[in-house]
Amino acid sequence: MPSDYCITVSRAKRGLHGTITIPGDKSISHRVAILGALAEGSMRVRNYLCSEDCLNTLRAMQQLGAVVTPGGCPQDFTLTGTGMQPQAPERDIDCGNSGTGMRLMAGVLAALPFNSCLYGDESLQSRPMKRIIDPLSAMGARLTACGKKAGCAPLKIEGGTLHPIRYELPMASAQVKSAVLLAGMLAEGITAVHQPAITRDHTERLFAHFGIPCSVSEDGLDISVTGPVNIKAADIVIPGDISSAAFWLVAASIVPGSEITLRHVGLNPTRDAIITVLRRMGADITVSNRVDAGEPYGDITVRAAEKLTATTVLKEEIPNLIDEIPVLAVAAAFAEGTTVIRNAAELRVKESDRIATTAGNLRAMGAAVEEFPDGMEITGGKPLHGATLESYGDHRIAMGFLMAGLMAEGETTLLHCQNINTSYPGFEAHLRELTD
Repeated sequence: MPSDYCITVSRAKRGLHGTITIPGDKSISHRVAILGALAEGSMRVRNYLCSEDCLNTLRAMQQLGAVVTPGGCPQDFTLTGTGMQPQAPERDIDCGNSGTGMRLMAGVLAALPFNSCLYGDESLQSRPMKRIIDPLSAMGARLTACGKKAGCAPLKIEGGTLHPIRYELPMASAQVKSAVLLAGMLAEGITAVHQPAITRDHTERLFAHFGIPCSVSEDGLDISVTGPVNIKAADIVIPGDISSAAFWLVAASIVPGSEITLRHVGLNPTRDAIITVLRRMGADITVSNRVDAGEPYGDITVRAAEKLTATTVLKEEIPNLIDEIPVLAVAAAFAEGTTVIRNAAELRVKESDRIATTAGNLRAMGAAVEEFPDGMEITGGKPLHGATLESYGDHRIAMGFLMAGLMAEGETTLLHCQNINTSYPGFEAHLRELTD
């Protein structure tokens, strides 16, 4: 897709209608590729997210010796692991745009008996890696950030034996937690992590799925793994990504006359705060056909809200909807009153500075926004107008403001939308399907 690719939408006057199946969860797909590639034996993977980010992680694990055998469709395949004996990569490993892929793989590579190097695109090479370098170094890892910006990729890794630690996360981060735990499963003894707030727990759930000895405290704040481990391959079905579903939850809530159903969406309780917050604002969201197969999932039906009202997003909710904040801010622009989103400074170092880019685009459409170092306040309730907006190469900014365009007067054009494929392949097809 060309770097100048753009998408234009108009107001969806008839509402959004239809049923779609959401692509596989991005966070889970990364972790399945890594753990399955280390496992002994072969496993069937279903509904893997065939986005650029997750495919880069899968290709990286193939460089380490894992074998991927195609199934009947791109998202279904058989993954044969290395039995905890991965091979040294013959070339540097390209993580593309994925901070998750880079941080998680760094945890594994630091404990393996060979050298490697992780790099990515311009955006990724501006994102902070010190947050994983510090705890991994405390375990004995030798990582060097070689980027133009201090503490940023490329990461050169001199692999070797690690020792277990107990690590206190300075801020809630599922990626840092997971990097330490993945390194810990290859170290001799118990590696423990304490987090200041609950973060997404996909790593812990997948450890259980693969039979990896992992302990989680009753309050979910303390997690430990006992290494070294032997991982046994185990078939898995990956649920749909609630972060991708969030765009449609907001769109159907703000556009009158809408009713859509999203099938097989992940309902992990460390990820579903977007549903909680939207319901608190007045969204009409129901969940049916709930299944718990290690990762809970179900079908979500959302109908146009009679009225959305402003809310204050709680501090403890932020880690569990951090990826959904740009589109939540769009919902806030159509809600009566002032919505407060604070304690989200992490948004400054995503694919774009998502506080600045979200606030700037909302203002360009006529919304009243006050920006803070750690968030924003959005005063909603007045009509927005279409505009030509920069996506800053950020997939969540692009998709979030296309949702705003479905309720704005006139046309809305998002520039540089090529990175949508990093998380949501097939997005445009779903957009056409729900708005036709």
